[in-house]
Order: sequence, then C-alpha cells, then structure tokens
Amino acid sequence: MSASILQFGCGNMGGAMLAGWLAAGFDPAAFTVVDPMLAEAPTGVRLLAAAPDREVPADVVLLGFKPQQLAASAPAIRPHVGPSTLVLSILAGTECAALRAHFPEAAAIVRVMPNLAAALGKSPIALYGDARGEARDRIEALMAPLGPAEWLADEEAMHLVTALAGSGPAFLYRFIDALAEAATTLGFPRVQADRLALAMVDGAAALAAASPDGPGELARRVASPGGTTEAGLKMLDEQGRLVALLTDTLRGARDRSVEMTRRDA
Repeated sequence: MSASILQFGCGNMGGAMLAGWLAAGFDPAAFTVVDPMLAEAPTGVRLLAAAPDREVPADVVLLGFKPQQLAASAPAIRPHVGPSTLVLSILAGTECAALRAHFPEAAAIVRVMPNLAAALGKSPIALYGDARGEARDRIEALMAPLGPAEWLADEEAMHLVTALAGSGPAFLYRFIDALAEAATTLGFPRVQADRLALAMVDGAAALAAASPDGPGELARRVASPGGTTEAGLKMLDEQGRLVALLTDTLRGARDRSVEMTRRDA
C-alpha cells in the first residue's frame, strides 16, 4: 500500500503491527509515529513526540494509546482526520460510537483486535466498524500482512474476541508452561521439558493450520484405541473439565472487557 499512515501510540501492540507491515515490505516513509515515550522508531519511520503541526489529513490514522487517553488526545488528532481518512482503533473497550463522536469526519471508523503475532503476520484480526465498499477493501488490504481478518456482525462480540484472540496467546503460553512443569513434576529435566513442549505446540499448530480437518478430528487421529494419547485425553475430558476450565477462562476475560467498557463510557 502507498497510503500515509499516522500512528498515535506505538506500545507493544502498535509496535507489533508496525513491525508486521514493515516486514511485509511497506515503505517506512509512509509511516509517522507519534509517541512521546518511544526512544526510537524503525529505520525510515518518522517519529514525533507530538502530533504534526501541519493539519494534513492522513489516509489512515491508527489509535494505539491507552483508552483513557482518548478524550485528551482527540483534539490534537482531529485535524488529521478528513473525509477520506480511515480511523483504526486498537483501544480496548472503546466503542465505535465514542470514536465517531471524536472523529465525525472520518470516512470510516473501525475497531481492530489483533495480538502480538501481527509482527510475524500470524495474528487473527477481528474487525468491526462502519467501513463499506472501497473503505472495507482498503482496510482488508492493510490488515492482510498481519494475519487473517474476520469482520464481526455485532460489536458486542468484540468482548469475547478480545478474550479469545487477544488474550488467548497468554492462555496458550500458560498451558505450554504448565505442560512442561507437569513433565518436570513427573521427573523430567525442566530445560528439556520446556524445549519439547514448545516444539510440540509449534508443530501441532502448524499442522492444524495446514489441515482441512478440525482440531477435534486431528486429536482423534493421534489417539489410537487403548493407547497413551487416549489415556491422557480421558483425563482432560473427564466430566468436561477442560472445556469447563476454558469456558471460565474466556468468561472472566470477556466480563472484564465489558466492565472496562462501562467504566470508561
């Protein structure tokens, strides 16, 4: 893309998105990052401590600061949002109506929920907003280097997507860590357990992504009747405890997202 992208805030998530775009071959000169806390930007990316003085609308404005800073930051951002500007927001819990109130002239307002794997082009990207036609096409082209995109029909679903795709990597990391710790408890050296658990998850995820079959079917194929895998799966499936645990996990994250939205409304 040749669009000019004005990025306000470049923390962990904003930085991962920027890294993904640059890795995909986007021109660094197309990016201007506004972040007073950032010591340096990738080579070729313009870094500013405050919004540019020239009030020139950008093609894309990405909001990547803390949600509670929106009201204070919006006046400096607004001059850079014109009738052809796409406003993309990764502000957790900040709904489109609130964003539209701050940036009424924007061509489209779209909430974006990625995760840190955007830096590798492997993040699921949840999208919700009022983009239509060409605007939607532009956004999809912009998201494509970061990972597969899914448009949501209901903004309320963003809370659960936040729990599943946004917070989900942390839950998976905890699972990998617990798997290695369990092996250590049973007598295996921890350093080796860490390596084996991580390599196993990497390979299994790659296979699942490439397979036309779902994860449930893949698990069935690994589990020979009366074998070791089946014995382990019985422990996970007993009384539905794995599904119950993960349901509680996602519910807790989703409900916190709802609480944050109501608090900041």
